[in-house]
Amino acid sequence: MKKHVEARNVVKRFGPTTALNNAGIVIAEGETHALIGRNGAGKSTLVSILTGLQRPDEGEVLFHGEPAPALADRDAWRRQVACVYQKSTIIPALTVAENLFLNRQSDGGPISWKALRARARDLLETYQVEVDADALAGDLSVEQRQLVEIARALSFGARFIILDEPTAQLDGPAIERLFERMRALREQGVTMMYISHHLDEVYEICQSVTVFRDATHVITKPVEDLPHQALVDAMTGEATAAYVHRSRTAGTDVVLSAENLTLSGKYQDIELVIRQGEVVGLAGSGSSGKVGLAETLVGLHKPDAGQVLVNGLKIKDVPSALKAGLGFVPQDRHHEGFVPLLSVGENATIPIAHKLGRFGIVSPARRRAKAVQMIEDLDIKTEGPDQPVGDLSGGNAQKVVFARALVDDPKALVVINPTAGVDVKAKQALLGAVEDAVDRGAGAVLVSDELDDLRICDRVLVMFHGRVVKDVPRGWSDHELVAAMEGIQE
Repeated sequence: MKKHVEARNVVKRFGPTTALNNAGIVIAEGETHALIGRNGAGKSTLVSILTGLQRPDEGEVLFHGEPAPALADRDAWRRQVACVYQKSTIIPALTVAENLFLNRQSDGGPISWKALRARARDLLETYQVEVDADALAGDLSVEQRQLVEIARALSFGARFIILDEPTAQLDGPAIERLFERMRALREQGVTMMYISHHLDEVYEICQSVTVFRDATHVITKPVEDLPHQALVDAMTGEATAAYVHRSRTAGTDVVLSAENLTLSGKYQDIELVIRQGEVVGLAGSGSSGKVGLAETLVGLHKPDAGQVLVNGLKIKDVPSALKAGLGFVPQDRHHEGFVPLLSVGENATIPIAHKLGRFGIVSPARRRAKAVQMIEDLDIKTEGPDQPVGDLSGGNAQKVVFARALVDDPKALVVINPTAGVDVKAKQALLGAVEDAVDRGAGAVLVSDELDDLRICDRVLVMFHGRVVKDVPRGWSDHELVAAMEGIQE
């Protein structure tokens, strides 16, 4: 095996916390190598060291057997390794061409915008990225932004790319297109490290897998030699039972409804009734309209026709939805779910801040007490309610978003892709939180691209091209649901 990347005996501490403890990884040239572990296992810290953003306290990093360059030599690092992060680094206000060659627009002289656009078109064509070089990056889809980031990474000459949760916000067809691009890059000799909580993807796209747990290296094996359950057990350190979805009977009270709902370009003629004590799923492709519908239910979009009612009250905007007793977990926690610089306690109690004091002044003691309760209820791994949310792992940050949605004991709950980018244990906790709310009398709408998430639903409404085409009761098969999502009538 010819080694492309190697991290040996790496130790990294942040104050009293040991983020990596004598950990390492060896990635062969030209392979796609998965790095797997629960949130907080040390994956992100290793990425920061492999990309030259952090220096290890002990240990070393080698590229092709040679020591990594000095941290100050950023150009040398870019020629060795590039990372496509889960949170996009594309600047929305700039064009695709400007993003591709940011800080490299010229060789020191005046910028030739015509030449820059030509270089961008050549680069996009080389890596088969079908995006207009003149388009504003903010107008691109998530899939297109990721492909632009990959092209930008390769433009530095790097032949080792780290992909951090690249499918977290992609639907099935987009994921398959990404995998096709990854296979093509591998055929061209590009080495990749693939980080994902979707274990099925590891078996589909990777040749080898390394597992981290509790800041240490646990195992490295070819994926074909590591059965699925053994991989989960290595991640958790214990035999992990599958999540058991609860049986329940829906009540008669309607907590959330939509009547003749239409939004141009998104969906049309939607009728929806959610009763107390039931979970209703929304499934479909990225163009099905499911996310737009869910966002309309919480007041983020104003429909062209029809109305939304929560507990009998008409929803006009987000404040009216909150006042009516609706909780919401948005699709993108980084931009819509929390304020990174605010504490866990401040984020979790935003919807009830007016209830935590008098005369518009929040009582710190009351806020802290409520935050501690939510931390315990959702098992949020944190140093305490005063820790900034931006310092938490992805799974624990998502739990804070859930805490905010649940803090006022909502009667209706809308959650979009609730388990994106979180590990198997956190997924179980988050799905359990939805079912706990329903057991307390709420009704819930769950939108997800994950079939396993939808198994907690009492029924699933399948959308296709903006319309509900099928109402599928619990007990469906993967084939049945996917066929309906693809518009296949059976």
